[in-house]
Amino acid sequence: MSLQIFSEQTKIDFIGLRYYAYALSAVLLIAGLVAFFMHGGLRYGVDFAGGAAVQLQFEKPIADETIKKSLVGLNLPGLSIQQYGEDGRDYLIRFSTPNLTGEEIRKNILSALDETSGGNPVSIQRLEMVGPKVGADLRNAALEAMYFALLLITVYISGRFEQRWTIAVIMAAALGTAMYIMGLLGMNMVYRVIGALALTLIISWKLKLNYAVGAIIALLYDVFVTLGLLAVLGKEIDLNIIAALLTLVGYSLNDKIIVYDRIRENLQKQPEDNPAPLADIINLSVNQTLGRTIMTSATTLIAALSLTILGGGAIHDFALTMSLGVFIGTFSSVFVSNPILLMLGDTRQYMVARKKVEYERPGEHGVV
Repeated sequence: MSLQIFSEQTKIDFIGLRYYAYALSAVLLIAGLVAFFMHGGLRYGVDFAGGAAVQLQFEKPIADETIKKSLVGLNLPGLSIQQYGEDGRDYLIRFSTPNLTGEEIRKNILSALDETSGGNPVSIQRLEMVGPKVGADLRNAALEAMYFALLLITVYISGRFEQRWTIAVIMAAALGTAMYIMGLLGMNMVYRVIGALALTLIISWKLKLNYAVGAIIALLYDVFVTLGLLAVLGKEIDLNIIAALLTLVGYSLNDKIIVYDRIRENLQKQPEDNPAPLADIINLSVNQTLGRTIMTSATTLIAALSLTILGGGAIHDFALTMSLGVFIGTFSSVFVSNPILLMLGDTRQYMVARKKVEYERPGEHGVV
């Protein structure tokens, strides 16, 4: 017997509830923007801003305030202290790189802590240093990776749901070339990505690649809201968080494709003379896939929350980003991507877009 969440198919009016969802989305986005401006922009970790990360292990538990007081005299700009585990012995300290070598940093930190830790020996388990130039290069590479991931998704969605592979590939090639040319002109990567994203959405809209537009806007929503919540929590953006965001883009896309597939199937079942309103078809499709959506999201969320709570400091930010993103991605699969389809067309438009050319086989009517 198969596992079912609902004994009968639900009949929730998701399209009717979309305005409440828009209000909640506005609150989340505004909260993220407020945190963004309060912090003077995104807080980049050592990976992107450059600096040093030192993992310490004490013989006995120690308070983070004690560590901070011990290191004040070293003048370490941007010093942050993060506890690992539950026993209060492991800490990760981060700071902007001073004009010191790795060995000098190691020596200065151990000396300062030995003087003030009160007979609590400390050892350095790991020391990593990233220069400002390397950090900037990593940041640019992360932005570029995010954009090209969305561009390839556009090609896939356009080909799978609208049978327009050729146009989508040509558009992707043109936009990829535009990105390359902007790089040759020395344009800042942030502006390159913003401009390329705007062009992608405008061209997709003009070509009536509605499924692609819906998917891209929903995925951008996932990324921006997740980043906003991380800003509210005061988290630094590093490679772990970028890896989690790219993972979430793929995970969230899978959920949206399931719903889009069901919408396409229900559109194909509509009679030519009197098809149902698109809002009703979307509601039916979301309700039909709701059990699967909840089951998939819940199991993924349980794993991500377990890693967040019990996984330790090394993967905490990755797991936290996954936990937030799974919830947000599920929300956008229901209340963001589908209403965009409704705004961009009606039932007959999507039915026409799905029609395929029927070819007559040679000799089918006695004429070769």
